Amino acid sequence: MQSHPVNTEDLVIDQTLLRRYDKTGPRYTSYPTAVQFTDEFSDSDYCQAAALSNVAPSKPLSLYFHIPFCATLCFYCACNKVVTKNRDRATEYLKYLYSEIAMQGELYDNDRVVQQLHLGGGTPTFLSIEQIEQLLTVSKKNFNLVTNKQRDYSIEIDPRTVSAETVKDLRALGFNRLSLGVQDFDPDVQKAVHRIQPEQDTLRIIEVAKEQKYESINVDLIYGLPLQTASSFARTLDTIIAAAPDRLSIFNYAHLPQLFMPQRRIKEAELPTAEQKLDMLSGTVEQLTSAGYVYIGMDHFAKPDDSLVKARNQHKLHRNFQGYASHADCDLIGMGVTSISKVANCYSQNIKTLDEYYAVVAQQKLPVSRGINLDKEDFLRREIIESLMCYGEIDFAEFEKRYEINFNNYFSKELEDLEVMQSDGLIERNSQRVTVLPPGRFLMRNIGMVFDAYLHSGQEAPRFSRVV
Repeated sequence: MQSHPVNTEDLVIDQTLLRRYDKTGPRYTSYPTAVQFTDEFSDSDYCQAAALSNVAPSKPLSLYFHIPFCATLCFYCACNKVVTKNRDRATEYLKYLYSEIAMQGELYDNDRVVQQLHLGGGTPTFLSIEQIEQLLTVSKKNFNLVTNKQRDYSIEIDPRTVSAETVKDLRALGFNRLSLGVQDFDPDVQKAVHRIQPEQDTLRIIEVAKEQKYESINVDLIYGLPLQTASSFARTLDTIIAAAPDRLSIFNYAHLPQLFMPQRRIKEAELPTAEQKLDMLSGTVEQLTSAGYVYIGMDHFAKPDDSLVKARNQHKLHRNFQGYASHADCDLIGMGVTSISKVANCYSQNIKTLDEYYAVVAQQKLPVSRGINLDKEDFLRREIIESLMCYGEIDFAEFEKRYEINFNNYFSKELEDLEVMQSDGLIERNSQRVTVLPPGRFLMRNIGMVFDAYLHSGQEAPRFSRVV
């Protein structure tokens, strides 16, 4: 499949179009999305998928460990977390996590190398450096962890709770990528979302990470938080750009207080209007592209020499539950509460509460709570949506060859539905290809939704975040 990299100078923010298409929809970190997972899927289904995955020639693995603990509560957060200052709870959790790691390790051939490893949360650095080292030791006993330069071993850190020494220790343990949550430097915004994070502390952590030669440093920001304005967010972005991280993830805050209890503490009257959020998005794109960052897709930007840009140009880019990834050929094994796996022909999700997780793992059972087996139709549509999200195009010939279909006939309804987007200038379409045009690059979720069979199945519509 031929790749057509996004040129930063081609990015177009058409606020009229963004307003028109600002609806709710999936982020497509998976297809089918997690709302399609069912509790009919069991641990035995997962084991069958793991066995099937071993049949393929030494496909590499990606490990994800969910560390759910946070010392303080951020009001905007929609993650699965346990707010506590009791560090002993991590000790108990790790005991059960190690048991799950051992059970998972038995399912996979030892010649399958772990190319990616990621600690997410919650706050992974809630763990002590000794606990993180032990977690890696246990992982190495049960999986084939690699030490080559091609590995992606990353960890999310909270700059409020880590020291420069911790950053050095993590590098010594083999982590080569860091992700820092910042969200916003404005003191009023930080107070409104209950995340007080001094600017100098964050910048010091980035400085130390550069000194330690981490291969990639990512910074997360959120626009749409209470009391934010376009000018205040621009000041935060200027500060971050000056610190020169390798990647930035600029998320749109999704206010769903009916689903996420912490968000009920946010004062809705203080939230920016839709117009103000569009101004923030427009300003963000202008600032980042002027600073030389390349737009990857969705909410991700990276320096031109970053591995995400290289992966996109080499047609090896992928989307998973952590966003964009540079290794497209890994089976993803999620471990810990609420973590999600993508193995062979299935997605599966672990139990969400600690007590249930402990009870199941204590019985030496995998803590799988729900999931879905993908059929040929799911694989076809997943590849189409991922091609759109990663490369901004659909090459009909590739899918016709792989799935033995006539694309124009098979997707005649979908192609007809794209006509409005074509007339609006979001896409260009001919008999061989759909290509996303500059005004459509920030509306790729909308374009992907056209090919989502579950959204058009007549079932009750699930609640997703807004596109813009």
